Amino acid sequence: MTSKKSKRDFDVIVIGSGPGGEGAALQAAKEGLRVAVVERNTHIGGNCTHTSTIPSKALRQFANMVHSNSRSQESSGPLSYHQFDFAQHIAKTNEVIAKQVTIRSGHYSRNNVEVLHGLAHFEDVHQLSIDEVSGLKTAITADYFVVATGSRPYHPPKIDFKHPGVFDSDTILQLRDNPRTITVLGAGVVGCEYTSIFKSLGRKVNLINGHPRLLSFLDDEISDALSYHLRDQGVLIRNNEELDSIEEQGSDLIVNLQSGKKIRSDIVLFAIGRVGNTDKLALHNLKGIETNSKGNFVVNSHYQTTIPHIYAVGDLSGFPNLASAAYDQGRFAIRHILDPNCDDSLVKDIPIGIYTSPEISCIGRNEKELTAAKTPYEIGHTVFRHLARAQIAGQDVGMLKILFHSKTLEILGIHCFGHNAAEIIHIGQAIMSRKEGNSLRYFIDTTFNYPTMAEAYRVAALNGLNRLC
Repeated sequence: MTSKKSKRDFDVIVIGSGPGGEGAALQAAKEGLRVAVVERNTHIGGNCTHTSTIPSKALRQFANMVHSNSRSQESSGPLSYHQFDFAQHIAKTNEVIAKQVTIRSGHYSRNNVEVLHGLAHFEDVHQLSIDEVSGLKTAITADYFVVATGSRPYHPPKIDFKHPGVFDSDTILQLRDNPRTITVLGAGVVGCEYTSIFKSLGRKVNLINGHPRLLSFLDDEISDALSYHLRDQGVLIRNNEELDSIEEQGSDLIVNLQSGKKIRSDIVLFAIGRVGNTDKLALHNLKGIETNSKGNFVVNSHYQTTIPHIYAVGDLSGFPNLASAAYDQGRFAIRHILDPNCDDSLVKDIPIGIYTSPEISCIGRNEKELTAAKTPYEIGHTVFRHLARAQIAGQDVGMLKILFHSKTLEILGIHCFGHNAAEIIHIGQAIMSRKEGNSLRYFIDTTFNYPTMAEAYRVAALNGLNRLC
C-alpha cells in the first residue's frame, strides 16, 4: 500500500455506490484510508437500490400480498382488471427506496467518506475527471481505483425501446398503466421473477424462453418444480423460442417468434442479458485495460484488472453477479490493496436466491454436477406440505433437498423451493461452511423448534439416512 504521504488527492477512489462500491468505500474508511466515492446519480445506492434488487423485491412483496388477499376473499377467483393500481404499488416501492438511500447515506457520512455526484471518466491511470451534477468539472487523483459501476439491461438494435409498450427491467418500474397481458422475453432470473410478480397481480403472462428449460443452472428437480408451478398458475411458457420482431397492431403488440408463432399482449418486457456500465469511463485513456464483449473487465482472483492498481467488482467482474457477493468483493479488493499477500476471496459455495413466487435458493452442487464428477451421493428430501408450520401458514408448496456424500455424509449441495427459501438456505450454508463437522448427522442430532420451517432439515436428513439402510 502506498504511503499516506502520497501527493495524490486520495488513497482510493471508488466509482459507483452500489453494493460493491459501498463495501469497498466503507472498508477503506475503516482502515484509515483517504477515500472518495463518485456516483453519477443524485442519490447513492446504485442500480441495486434504484432499479433492480430493492425495487423488484419490494414490488414482489406487494404482489404477494395482493395475491394472498385475493385467495382469502370469498370469491377466491383471480384478481379482476380494476382491483389493483400499478402506479400506487410503484409509489410504495419508492418509499422503500427512499428509506434505503437515507440509511446508506448515513453510512458514508458517519465514516467521513467524501461523496461526489457526477459522471466520472479516466484522464489517465491515476486521474479522474468528473462532470458534476452541478455543471462543474472536477479532476481528482488517487493511488488506487475500485470500479463498481454495475450493469444495465441489454438493448438489441432491432427492438424499439422508445415504444411506450416496450420495457426493460429498469423501465418496467415506470409503468403507470394496468396491463391485462404481458409477454416476458427472456426466462433468466429477472424474467422469471417478473413473470411471478405479474402473475401474482392477476395478469396474463407469456414467458418466452430461448433454452430447453427454465434456469438450467439449477438442479433439474427445482427447475421442473418452477416450470410446473408457473404453468399451474396459468403462465404460458414457450421454450426453445427466439425473437424475430415486435410489431404494433392497434393497441396491442405482436411478438413474432422465429418459429412463426405470434404472441399478442398489451406490453412487452425484454429481459435477455445485461452489459457492463463501462462505456462512459473513457477506457481508451487506459492503455492495457481489457474488457470483454459484455463490457465487463478482465480481472484476476483479487479483482485486479489488467492495470494492477485498478480493481473492478460486482457485475463488472462477472459471475456470480449477486449484490451479496459484490459487497464482499469490494471489501476484499481493499484488503488486497493493503496487503497484496492476503488470501481473501469469496468462499466456494455462495447461496443463490431467486425471488420467484415461491422463492428458490440453492448452495453447492446439483445432481447433474455430482453425476458428471462421479461423486457418490444420496438425497435427503422433504416436501413442505408435510410440515406443520407450512400447513399452519398456508405455504405448503415447495420442498427441501439435501445432496450428501453417501460414504462420508458430507453435505454437497442444498436446494430449496418454497416460501422463505432464501432464508431457509442459510441454515444449511452454516453447516456446509464448517471445516470440521459438515455432516448430515448435524441435522439428525440437533433439536429444532417445532413447528418451524427449519424442521425441514431434520426431516430431509432422516429421509436421506434411511436411503442408506
